[in-house]
Amino acid sequence: MSTKKIALLDYGSGNLHSAERALARTGAEVTVTADPEIALNADGLVVPGVGAFAACMSGLLGVRGDRIIGKRLAGGRPVLGICVGMQILFERGVEFGVETEGCAEWPGVVERLDAPVLPHMGWNTVKAPEDSVLFGGMDADTRFYFVHSYAAQHWAWNDETASHIALPKLTWAEHGVPFLAAVENGPLSATQFHPEKSGDAGAQLLRNWVESI
Repeated sequence: MSTKKIALLDYGSGNLHSAERALARTGAEVTVTADPEIALNADGLVVPGVGAFAACMSGLLGVRGDRIIGKRLAGGRPVLGICVGMQILFERGVEFGVETEGCAEWPGVVERLDAPVLPHMGWNTVKAPEDSVLFGGMDADTRFYFVHSYAAQHWAWNDETASHIALPKLTWAEHGVPFLAAVENGPLSATQFHPEKSGDAGAQLLRNWVESI
């Protein structure tokens, strides 16, 4: 089996070093880059993200990351978003009353969690579908590491879209309210938690993703 080439998109937001190390441990060849050609031509593209939705979108637009993601998906080429790198895939984010447009690859809005303690920081279980690729081979009580105060809390998928596109595989978690912990949608996948900080479980998830592309 040939070594998979993974581009880790550098747009000024993301825990690049730990993500790079975690991806390299899967056996993949990892390149941290903002170069559109490298990002477009890699076997897989990882979009990390930490901090505020608006700041991440600004950085992403600065390197035309939205176009890179869109072009890859149009060609059926795998993309994995992590943390805020997942959030910016939705239509918009709302923080402190300010709305910011996202990449709109998925319907819905990212909003503040209604929870007694924020941020949601630490280990939590998830509820993944049985046919999940990302969570394949993992027990139901497997825990992943989260650090966030905002998340997509509803999946707004309309019947017209669903009629000609396979329904995504949705993984949920709960902190005060249910929220989307991961989405698998053809070539586009994402996790709200940090697999690169989630020990053996995160390493298994990244291996599952790399092996699937």
